[in-house]
Amino acid sequence: MADVELRHLRTMDAIAEEGTFGRAAARLGYTQSSVSQQIAALEKAVGGAVFDRPGGPRPVRITPLGEVVLAHGRDLLTRAESLADAVDRFRAGNGRIDIGTFPAVSRLILPTVVRRLLAEHPGCDIRLSEVTPEDPQIGDLDLLFHYGRIEGDVEHVELLDEPYLLVADADAFPDGPVRVKLLDDAPMVAWPSTHHQKWLERTLAGHGARPRIVFRTAGHETVVSMVRAGIGSAVQPWFALYGSDAWSDDRLSIHRLRPSPTCTWYLFWPAGRTQSPLVTRAIEVAVEAAAELAQQM
Repeated sequence: MADVELRHLRTMDAIAEEGTFGRAAARLGYTQSSVSQQIAALEKAVGGAVFDRPGGPRPVRITPLGEVVLAHGRDLLTRAESLADAVDRFRAGNGRIDIGTFPAVSRLILPTVVRRLLAEHPGCDIRLSEVTPEDPQIGDLDLLFHYGRIEGDVEHVELLDEPYLLVADADAFPDGPVRVKLLDDAPMVAWPSTHHQKWLERTLAGHGARPRIVFRTAGHETVVSMVRAGIGSAVQPWFALYGSDAWSDDRLSIHRLRPSPTCTWYLFWPAGRTQSPLVTRAIEVAVEAAAELAQQM
C-alpha cells in the first residue's frame, strides 16, 4: 500500500466513470500510455487486477478487487481534497485562531480585531477565552493579551501603558495632578483584593500612600457610584473610565496622579511557532487599535 499514490487512485476513478482508458486520459490531460502505466503500478501495489480489459472499443469492467480499491480510494481522494482546501485556507488566513483576553481588551481592542478578521477572512474561526490573571498560561492559545509579563517561552509586543487616575469628589482636590502621598490614610473605595488590586495597592504604598479602604466592591460603575455618594475617592484605570459619564459629572473630579501608577498591556504568542496569516494579521490589527487608544489618553 505504501506504493499507492493519489494520482493512481484519481486515474482509476476517472476510468471507472468514463469507461475507457482513452476517455479517462482525455479527461485528465494524460496520454493513454501514461494512464496504462499508472494502473499497472496500482495493480502491482495492490497485488491484482483492478480492471478487466476486453480490448477494442468496449468499456473496461472493474474487478471485485478493483471495487474494494475504488471505494477506499475515493474516500482517500475526498480527504486529500479536504486537506488541500484546509492548507489553501490556512495560507489565505481562513483558519482558526484562539485568543486569550481580559475584560478591558475584550471591550476596547478585540472588537476591532474580530471585526477586521471576519471582514477580511469570512471563513475564519475565532475562539476567545478569558484567562486567569493570577496565573496566565498561553498553553494552546495562538495569542494572549495580558496586563503584565508572563512566564514561559513566549514572544510579545507592548501595546500601551495605561495610567491610573484618581476619581474624587468635585471639591476634594485642586484642579490638576494630585500627589500620591496625599492619599495616605484617605478614605477610598476599591476593588476586592484581586491580583491586580493588590498590585495597585503595593504600588501606591511604594509611593508613600496607604489609603484607608472603606468599601470594596466589584465593578467600575459601582466604585464610581460610591465616590459620587461621598464615601471616599478611588483610583481607577484610565480605560475603566473610558466613555463613561464620570468625565462630565459635576459632582466628580478626575485627576492624574504624580507619580502615576501605570499598567502595561502586552500581546504574547508562543515563541518559535510558525504563525498563520490569520495570527499575523490579528497582531497587526491589535497594535493599530492599541495605538489609536493610546492617542486618546
